[in-house]
Amino acid sequence: MKPDSQNVTDYTNNNTIFMVWSFKDNPEVKEAFGQLCKLIINLNNSANIRFPVSRASCVMGIGHDAWLGLGLPVPLPKELANFAPIVGNKHTAVSSKGDLHFHIRADNTSICYDMAAEISNILSPVAISTEEIHGFRYWDSRSILGFVDGTENPHGQDRELFSMIGNDDPAYRGGSYLFVQKYIHNLTAWKELPTEQQEKVIGRYKANDIEMSDDVKPSNSHIALANVGDDLKIVRDNMPFGNMSTNEMGTYFIAYASTFSTVQQMLNNMFIGSPEGNYDRILDFSTAKTGSLYFVPTFNMIDDFSSD
Repeated sequence: MKPDSQNVTDYTNNNTIFMVWSFKDNPEVKEAFGQLCKLIINLNNSANIRFPVSRASCVMGIGHDAWLGLGLPVPLPKELANFAPIVGNKHTAVSSKGDLHFHIRADNTSICYDMAAEISNILSPVAISTEEIHGFRYWDSRSILGFVDGTENPHGQDRELFSMIGNDDPAYRGGSYLFVQKYIHNLTAWKELPTEQQEKVIGRYKANDIEMSDDVKPSNSHIALANVGDDLKIVRDNMPFGNMSTNEMGTYFIAYASTFSTVQQMLNNMFIGSPEGNYDRILDFSTAKTGSLYFVPTFNMIDDFSSD
């Protein structure tokens, strides 16, 4: 990983807190953001020293409107924009507002809690928390649906290649595009499907996580539509979450990418279909409740923002 980049290439951890914040109309927003930038650098440096084996980190993403409102550098990262809904014949990838996104992870839940608390202390006077999801590792990295999640993730140096901006946008080299969606699963309907039918929805065998051959894998399976080629990959760090009392069981989809157009193509395939109408069958059991795009600056950029 580039030394100056945030920890977007880290592998999935055992505990995660995802937070989305939206700024209030408050004259102290810029001052609070400067303090927040200093805190993000401090949290990551401190975690590396205090908990070197915990794989703890906090990644901050900034939304399009927040970037402009805070007076951050222009021109903006080339593909940073407000996410536009993708409307298919049956399912929609909705758009939701978010000024700042935080991806906090560690082997130890206590570290995640303390990081989230410090961030909240700074932001609470000037912003509203619109989403907070506590994710957890479920068995051998399976989603609540029972299938291993993230098998197609790149490894080694490819994680940097596919998750970080390169020389095509030199002012933002080392940064990343961050796209997130909160999915809620209809587990009642899902569990009514026999395992063989579930496997056809996903495109993998459930027990051993082996991908179906092309002559067996349905064209509307998740694997067939979400994978858009070996040269167009993203780094996923999805985490399951659940609330027994409200029966909200889901997956927080999080993607780091060198270009948002790759994510856009995946979403188009899933929601509109390839060809049109041949949408991702997993959407019959998983509903996207949010959808927002952010830019993840490098630590040098964050340091500059804190000075400003």
